[in-house]
Amino acid sequence: IDGGVGKMPVIWQVPDNKIPDRWPLTPDKVRHVGDSVAAVVAEDPYIARDALDLIEVDYEALKATTGAKATTEDGKPLVHDEIENNISFKWGLGDREACDKAFEEADHVVKLDLINQRLIANAMEPRACAAQWIAATENMTVWTTSQNPHIIRFGLSAVTLPMLDEHKLRVISPDVGGGFGSKIFVYNDECGVLWAAKQIGRPVKWTADRTEAFFTDCHGRDHITDAKLALDKEGNIIGLRTKTYASMGAYLSTLSTCIPTWVHGTLMQGLYTSPAVHVDVTAVVTNTVPVDAVRGAGRPEATFSIERLVETAAREIGMDPAEFRLKNFIPPFDGVKQPGYQTQVALQYDSGNYEGALKKVLKNANYEQLKKERDKARADGKLMGIGFSTYIEACGIAPSAVVGSLGCRVGLYDAGSIRVHPTGKVTIYSGAHSHGQGHDTTFAQIVADSFGIGMEDVHVLHGDTENVPFGMGTYGSRSLAVSGSAIMKSVEKVKEKGARIAAHKLECSPEDLEFANGSWTVKGTEKSVGFGDVALTAYIPHDYPENEEPGLEFLSFYDPTNFTFPFGAHICVVEVDKDTGEVKIAKYYAVDDIGNVVNPMIVDGQIHGGVAHGIGQALYEGAVYDDSGQLLNGSMLDYCMPRADNFPMFETDKTVTPCPHNPLGVKGVGETGTIGSPPAVVNAVIDALSDYGVKDLQMPLLPQRVWAAMQQAK
Repeated sequence: IDGGVGKMPVIWQVPDNKIPDRWPLTPDKVRHVGDSVAAVVAEDPYIARDALDLIEVDYEALKATTGAKATTEDGKPLVHDEIENNISFKWGLGDREACDKAFEEADHVVKLDLINQRLIANAMEPRACAAQWIAATENMTVWTTSQNPHIIRFGLSAVTLPMLDEHKLRVISPDVGGGFGSKIFVYNDECGVLWAAKQIGRPVKWTADRTEAFFTDCHGRDHITDAKLALDKEGNIIGLRTKTYASMGAYLSTLSTCIPTWVHGTLMQGLYTSPAVHVDVTAVVTNTVPVDAVRGAGRPEATFSIERLVETAAREIGMDPAEFRLKNFIPPFDGVKQPGYQTQVALQYDSGNYEGALKKVLKNANYEQLKKERDKARADGKLMGIGFSTYIEACGIAPSAVVGSLGCRVGLYDAGSIRVHPTGKVTIYSGAHSHGQGHDTTFAQIVADSFGIGMEDVHVLHGDTENVPFGMGTYGSRSLAVSGSAIMKSVEKVKEKGARIAAHKLECSPEDLEFANGSWTVKGTEKSVGFGDVALTAYIPHDYPENEEPGLEFLSFYDPTNFTFPFGAHICVVEVDKDTGEVKIAKYYAVDDIGNVVNPMIVDGQIHGGVAHGIGQALYEGAVYDDSGQLLNGSMLDYCMPRADNFPMFETDKTVTPCPHNPLGVKGVGETGTIGSPPAVVNAVIDALSDYGVKDLQMPLLPQRVWAAMQQAK
C-alpha cells in the first residue's frame, strides 16, 4: 500500500530486540504463506475474487526455515537479511551461578527435551472489519472484531498517520465470535480496509474465510525447551533450568516480544520452593505465520515444562507424584499476615495455598481408590494411567512486573465509569470487552449487589471507543480483577456522594450513616433514604447540599499493583487402546483457586472451556509445516480439534484464597483450564505406558504416535 501508510506496530519491546519491518502489504519479499501482497476493492466479494484471480505475481522460490531451534544454525536461510542467525532477541532470568552450583551438587538430575507445538486459535467466527470515511468531518468509523478496541484504535492510527489522527478514529467492536487471544492484535488487513475506505470515499468491508484465518491469524506456542531439574538425596528440588527457543514467525506481532516469551519465563518457579532457577530464551524468526498470545500465552508453556519435569522426577526416584509435589510446595501464605512469595524469576506471588488445592482434588478423585483401579486394569492387560498437574498463572498484567534485567514496564490499567440515572437505574461503561466471558452478568452483579438494586436495573456498555472510557480490553484473564476493580472504585465514589446527599436530606452527618440493602440509614435509628430517592435528588436538586455539584456519575482508573496469581491442581485418568494407541480420557478432576468467586456458573463454564482447549493441545491439535514453509494442515479437514464426545464430564471444585491487593479479592479464570490440562493428560498417558518404559511423548498424542512408542518399546 502506498500513500502514507506506515509500518505495523510492535509494542512492549524488550532491549536489544531486532524488529523487522512489516507493512500492510508486502512490498518486496514474501516471508510466509499468507503474507499479503495485493488487495482488490470491488462492489461484491464475487467480483473481488474474480479480480484477484487476474493478478499474476511473479514469485522467485526461496529456501525456507521453520524450526524454532534449527533455524538459528549456520547456513540456514535468513528470513530477514538484517537479522543474523534469525535471532530477534535473547534474554534470561534468575541466578545462573546459583543454578550451576545446584546442578553440580545434585544427587539426581532429570532431563527432558520438550516441544510445545504451534497452535491455531480457530475462534468460532473468523475476523472481520468494516470502515466508513466521513469526508465532512474527516472522521473514520471502524467496526472490527477486536478484544481491545482502544488499543486497536491506537495501533490503526499509528499505521495510518498522517492520514488519520487517533481522535478522529472511532472503533466499535460488536459481537466478536470468540477470540482466545487471536483478536487482540493490529492486523494488516484492518489497515488496508481503512486505507481503501478513505481512498474511494465509500464504506469498505472485509471478512476472512476460514482458510484465510489459518494463514493470517496469529498462531500460538511453538517453543522448543531443554528442561532440567536438580534434586538432593531427600527428593527436594534444589535447581531448575530451562533453555527455550521460541518461534516468533516471520514477523514480530503486536505483543509477541512480551507475552509468549517473557510471561513464560517469569512463571518458571511454578509452585515449588526451588532456591535456584534460571531461564534462558532465544526468540527467532521463521518462515511461518507470526506467533502471539493464544489462550494462556506463556503460562501453558511454563507449566508444561515444570510439571513434566516434576512428574518424571517423582517416577525416577520412586516417589508418588502427589507426595513429591506436597514435599516441594511453597507453604501457604495469604499476602497479608504472611508476605507475598518472592520467586527467583522476578515475580512476587500474591497469595496461595497450593497444598490445599492438591489435597482437595486428591479427596474428590478418591486417589487411593483410583490407584487400585489402575493396578487392577493393568493386571487385566489394560492400559490405564493417572496424571497430575499443579499450576500457577499470572493474570492482570501489572506494574510490579517491572523487571530491571529486561528494562520494560508492562503495567496495564483499566477504566470503569458508573452513571446513575435520575430513575435509579445504572449504566456501567467499561474499558473491557466481552466476547463470551459473561461480563454483562458479572459486572452487573457486583454493581447491583453494591447498590442494593436488581440486576435488571443495571446496563453494561463496552466495545465502542466513542462511548466508553479508555481501556485496555480483555485478555490475560484480567477483566474482573482490573476492569472490575475500576468499576468498584467508581461505585465507592457514587456511594460517598450519595451519602452526602442522603445526610443532607436526613439532617445528619455522612459519618452517621450506614449503607445497606439499597438505603442510607442513620445509625441506631429507622430514619433512612433509598438509593432511588438519592439518585432523583442528584438530578433534580431542589433539596441539595450546598456546594455539591448535581449529577451522580464517576469515572475511575485502576492500575493494579501486582499480577493476580490463580492456581490449581488437576488429575486426569486415561485409557490407552493397546491395538490402536488411541487415548480416551476416562475421568478428569480439577480444583482451581481463583480467589473470590462472583458467579460460580460462569467460572465453571470458563474452566470447562479451558480444560477442553488444553486437552485439544495435548491430544489433537498442532500446526504442521513442511521444509518449504507450507502449512500442511491449513483447513478443518486437516487440523484436528476436539469434539464434545472426546470428553467425560469434568468434575470441578474450588478453594478460595483471596487476592490481597484488589478490592474484589478476585484473581482470574479464563485460562486456568488451558494451563493445567496439557501436562495432566500427557502425564497420565506416560503413566499408562510406564510398563513399556516410555519416558516422554511429544504433543499432540495422536494414536499413531502413541502406538509407535509402544511398538518401539516392544
